[in-house]
Amino acid sequence: MMESFEAVLLYAVVGVACGAIAYAAWLTRQTLREAAGTGKMLQVWRGISEGANAYLRKQFRSILIVIAALALVLYLSSVVVGGPPSISIGRAFAFLMGVTFSGLVGYLGMNMAVKGNIRVAEAARRSFQDALRIAYRSGTITGMLTDGLGLLGGTLIFMVYFKDAPEVLLGFGFGGTLIALFMRVGGGIYTKAADVGADLVGKVEKGIPEDDPRNAAVVADLVGDNVGDCAGMAADIFESYEVTIVSAMILGLALLPFDVKWIIYPLLVRAIGVISTIIGTYCVSKWPQRIVKGDAFKAMDLSYDLSAAISVASFLIIAQLYVNDLRVFAATAAGVLLAIGFNKITDYFTNPSKRPVSDLARASRTGAATEILEGLSLGFESTVLNLLIICMAVVSSSLFFSGSSVVYVMYGIALTGIGMLTLTGNNISMDAFGPIVDNANGIGEMSGVEPEARKIMADLDASGNTTKAVTKAIAIASAVIAAVSLFGAYAETTGLEKVGLNIAEPIVFVGLLIGGALPFLFSSVSIRAVSRAAGYIIEEVRSQFKKPGVLEGTVQPDYARVVTICTSAAQKELVGLALLAIMTPLAVGFILRQAALGAFLAGIIVTGQLLAVFMASSGGAWDNAKKKIEDGFYGGKGSEEHNAAVVCDTAGDPLKDTSGPALNPMIKVINLVSLIFAPLILRLAEQPLLSGSAGLALICVIVAVVWHGKREGAFTKT
Repeated sequence: MMESFEAVLLYAVVGVACGAIAYAAWLTRQTLREAAGTGKMLQVWRGISEGANAYLRKQFRSILIVIAALALVLYLSSVVVGGPPSISIGRAFAFLMGVTFSGLVGYLGMNMAVKGNIRVAEAARRSFQDALRIAYRSGTITGMLTDGLGLLGGTLIFMVYFKDAPEVLLGFGFGGTLIALFMRVGGGIYTKAADVGADLVGKVEKGIPEDDPRNAAVVADLVGDNVGDCAGMAADIFESYEVTIVSAMILGLALLPFDVKWIIYPLLVRAIGVISTIIGTYCVSKWPQRIVKGDAFKAMDLSYDLSAAISVASFLIIAQLYVNDLRVFAATAAGVLLAIGFNKITDYFTNPSKRPVSDLARASRTGAATEILEGLSLGFESTVLNLLIICMAVVSSSLFFSGSSVVYVMYGIALTGIGMLTLTGNNISMDAFGPIVDNANGIGEMSGVEPEARKIMADLDASGNTTKAVTKAIAIASAVIAAVSLFGAYAETTGLEKVGLNIAEPIVFVGLLIGGALPFLFSSVSIRAVSRAAGYIIEEVRSQFKKPGVLEGTVQPDYARVVTICTSAAQKELVGLALLAIMTPLAVGFILRQAALGAFLAGIIVTGQLLAVFMASSGGAWDNAKKKIEDGFYGGKGSEEHNAAVVCDTAGDPLKDTSGPALNPMIKVINLVSLIFAPLILRLAEQPLLSGSAGLALICVIVAVVWHGKREGAFTKT
């Protein structure tokens, strides 16, 4: 049982979580008080708002049956292995709560981003500082909702179930992860189909600006920024936030001798993160101009460092005074440093003012082929450096807990993940900032605002590309750390922690190979989906340009038609890709058994991380190289260099905004499914015929999913 002091601490954590939600409500009120523009600006904005909400409503309706079925499966899987009714019901209920919270974060955050973008466009007509303040605080609403709901859900479940909490929290984490996968895949296909179609026809074929109102795909492109980057990233980070808590609690309960401090410390760290995030995010627009010099990313980076410093200092105090063990401080501080390291490396490789992007833009002078090669090289290099940082974090945790059992080491890695996502509010705020200023820039161009305001919005948009790339890198790193700690929990649950993995055993090695291959298959299906959908958009935009008056600007194109095509295309792959992530680990476990499944998870983590970082870095760098050329370097807009850069950017778009980001929730879905169903896999291992039959049935479904993704008729225009 908990002492009264621990109970007080838990209530304090709940209070902080509620405070985060209250701060989000206060920021909402402040944002809605800002002027929202008039005339043509409002007309463009309404199209974006209606399209974004229509998409999310259709998405939620399309996955309701899957959600209900999985809740029932979670309940039955616990019953079959003899779980107590309270745990079985609690896990299913927690799954639905995770789905609801993750969906709320995405839905509410996206809507506040949509309400913020037009206000940023209006504020840019006044000053850079006002536009930055509104854009960042609109994004901060999403960040604080993620912090508040994530911390509140995890803490309440622990207070109710105590030592049984991890079993229930698995359902909570799985619900959030599944919604993140749906939002990442669907939003990514939507936004990149529209973006690629708009750029290739508008910029390259017709030579018109990016957000020209004559282009039928521009509204769908702006809608896609919201459903992909706002809703998708918020759900993605939310489930990483939960998964790291789940793994820390599972491993904390396995530590001997048991002490409730091992469980409460991660929750206190998260509460500190909420407070430091509020301080840091509030200061973004307060930095003197002589320090930031009009660089929005620098203002956000300084605030991130401020929040990090407050957090690390507080970790030290709690570790010393409450836990009486500085190892936990070292592990969580390493996580914060890991996040900062990813910030700096990704900024270096994707910032237009840094050498890699400048070299990439320069490569466009000899055509798209050489720029593609340069971008591939850049992505490979950044992948290695990011992986080395993760390796350093894992090795550091091993050193901190050297001489202790493997469970202690894995607990330390889980604490590193807790530390890395301490500043989740800052991360989400930076990510949401990107689509907000991108939309504001589009609204400004489509409505014809003053050149001075357009320049402010263009500068903010360039910073937004960097913030999106940075937060994608942190999301990937968090996925890896969370997956490693979940892998430790899986090893502890199945007994692999004691016997180890013998890779020399052929069946185990086969599991490793299959795990390494799955991220490639997943990426193949999602990229093909973007390519096919973009083809439909290109055909539609071309046909509309042939209509009299559209290219001349005297007749408005049919924006709603393109929005409908994008929405339909995005929904086609949602369930199939989710089934691929859910069923593959079960098939491996049923047929090859738990040791091979452990190797399978290791393969997923390694190749998934490498692929995701590579795609995010290359795609982000190609995007900013294009923007650097559009700013007047190497020929400027309309030049051959610009056309080459647009081609490279469109090739990188599905990498950085669809397949790469979708690998994050995929890695965690697979690890959570393996952990949740590990007792069932162990039970069925005693009945080889039943286990093998179940595995073969799952393989048939997986083959059908892949076949469906390859069919030419998988998408229709309606």
